[in-house]
Amino acid sequence: MNTELNISGMTCGHCQTAVTNALKRVPGVQDARVDLKTGKAVVEGHAELPALLAAVTEEGYGAQLHQHP
Repeated sequence: MNTELNISGMTCGHCQTAVTNALKRVPGVQDARVDLKTGKAVVEGHAELPALLAAVTEEGYGAQLHQHP
């Protein structure tokens, strides 16, 4: 199962790495890919959405579920 998030506040590669690592530490996450240019994260696994959002905000960035049109 994939979860897509919109991430705000990233400005550099360090930010991208911090968000990626935070997401990968969440229980149930198998992999996380964060794209600095688009501000999107794709998380693979069965992690709970509140835990994913909390992991990102605890690093100092904004996060919300990506809504597909």
